[in-house]
Amino acid sequence: MRYALYEIDKISRRFADGGDMPKGVRPHYNIIPAQDIPVIVNRDGVRQIEVMKWGFIPAGAKDTTAVFRYKTYNARSEGIFDKPTWSQVIRNQRCLIPANGFYEWKTGSTGKSPFYIHPTDVSLFAFAGVYSSWTDPEGVIWGMCSIVTTNSGSESDMMPSRLPVILYPDDEADWLNPAVGDINSLYRIMRPLDADMLTIIRVSDDINSVKVDKPYLIDRLER
Repeated sequence: MRYALYEIDKISRRFADGGDMPKGVRPHYNIIPAQDIPVIVNRDGVRQIEVMKWGFIPAGAKDTTAVFRYKTYNARSEGIFDKPTWSQVIRNQRCLIPANGFYEWKTGSTGKSPFYIHPTDVSLFAFAGVYSSWTDPEGVIWGMCSIVTTNSGSESDMMPSRLPVILYPDDEADWLNPAVGDINSLYRIMRPLDADMLTIIRVSDDINSVKVDKPYLIDRLER
């Protein structure tokens, strides 16, 4: 999965009660795992914007390539409370990961084709995320985060079988609240958006290159 986040100027007002945006955060249209991204965390009841690395890195790893080796940039909601990597953070270290849309690939007769997906009625939303930290060999502590995914439950040919959990605005406060930790409440939040709430468009194959990060990537591909 890749995603886009370009409405940087709206993040603070929308998610963090006007809190300061960390320096260096800029618009991106092709965010990849192991990239630094802005997230919203609850620090003593105050929503703060912090920059973290997309993907968990196991203790003892030498560098961020472990994100790809262990595929920790996504956390599957199924069994998340039982898996060692996620069992603690899902209960009390949850975050919002702002986004404008995301990319998924569909396999057809001509190979894999990229599609851009976003909620139809809102431009800026939040993925359900979890976070932790990793200390590199030089002793530097890095914030790390992963996006929670779930089964889409859709039979539509256009809809991917799995989707990142897009939080309903009314659920964002509970997701950030570490006091909300019971399984039933969190699974109620970790549900997919209905297919009719999403817009899905075919986009340029240029999204396949991690070197391309331009606004046209989210445009509908004109055949």
